[in-house]
Amino acid sequence: QVQLVESGGGLVQAGGSLRLHCAASTRTFIAYAMAWFRQAPGKGREFVAAIDWSGANTVWPDSVKGRFTISRDNAKKTVYLQMNSLKPEDTAVYYCAARAGPIDYEDYKYGYWGQGTQVTVSS
Repeated sequence: QVQLVESGGGLVQAGGSLRLHCAASTRTFIAYAMAWFRQAPGKGREFVAAIDWSGANTVWPDSVKGRFTISRDNAKKTVYLQMNSLKPEDTAVYYCAARAGPIDYEDYKYGYWGQGTQVTVSS
């Protein structure tokens, strides 16, 4: 079992930055690939970034490439999402997710989810 708690969301102007945190409560954090997804009002859930257990391998879509960075600290059992050059279209609820397997971008492959944190980017 893994419990995930996100934090760090908020209101920011376009061009600004935010750093999201996701704290995991599990003895075996290194067994999990971690990911961030987001969901804007009226839209489906969108993949944002993922990182493998070691932190050596990451993947993200073109929509955030060069602006967002995912990282993890296994000692602190925490995964981070550094978001720079934010745009109004980045406005969404951001969710942290975990899966006991390899890195992936498909949301249905992740079995554990946090409650989400709101990110709002004003123009």
